Amino acid sequence: MSSPAEQQGTVLIVEDDRNTAALVAAYLGKEGFATVQVHDGAEAVAAARDAHPVFVVLDVMLPNLDGWEICRQLRESSDVPILMLTAREEEGDRVSGLAMGADDYVVKPFSPRELVERVKAILRRSQRPAPRPVQVLSWNGLTLDPEKRKVARDGHPVTLTSSEFKILQALLTAPGRAFSREELLQHCYPGGEVVIDRVIDVHVGKLRQKIEDDPAAPRYIQTVRGHGYRLSDENDR
Repeated sequence: MSSPAEQQGTVLIVEDDRNTAALVAAYLGKEGFATVQVHDGAEAVAAARDAHPVFVVLDVMLPNLDGWEICRQLRESSDVPILMLTAREEEGDRVSGLAMGADDYVVKPFSPRELVERVKAILRRSQRPAPRPVQVLSWNGLTLDPEKRKVARDGHPVTLTSSEFKILQALLTAPGRAFSREELLQHCYPGGEVVIDRVIDVHVGKLRQKIEDDPAAPRYIQTVRGHGYRLSDENDR
């Protein structure tokens, strides 16, 4: 029989302050999670590969490699949920973390109990089974497979972050329809996290860089001034 920790999975804690890391590990342990602690940024990516975590708690300020770069590298090959920790509360830091694919952002000092509840809430959403099979979406050379989590343009694979994927998926469901920034926020953060709508602009900018020939003159994702974005429709061709 599996132990509670095995049932819940492993959380990778990347935090150079050993007391903070131990405190987070203790609270996660009470909820049945196994934990692996890493205190050096350079070791984090390898630890994620070896430990196969179900969740990553990632500090921003780390020796040798910062949390932004670790998050970027993890997102190149994994959709593991990431919660970032930082001692700074600037809006730019929050936007940067979410734009790189982090799922949540907590400012120090924080309540360990609240952090654990955030971890559990994000895991519930990410592990929730799809209610029914979802068809592959395609438009004008773009294809998106929701079940396989794959995107291609003219047959060539495109690597997207989780948020970029969700935005493109929403737009592909209704080419030509204008989606407000608030609607797109709800697609990206269905749990009701408090996120500024500027994050959507950052995600769309990065998405355009990956799917457009010329991001400054987009063929696919068009800006609806004062409202949001839409995917070009037949009348735009």
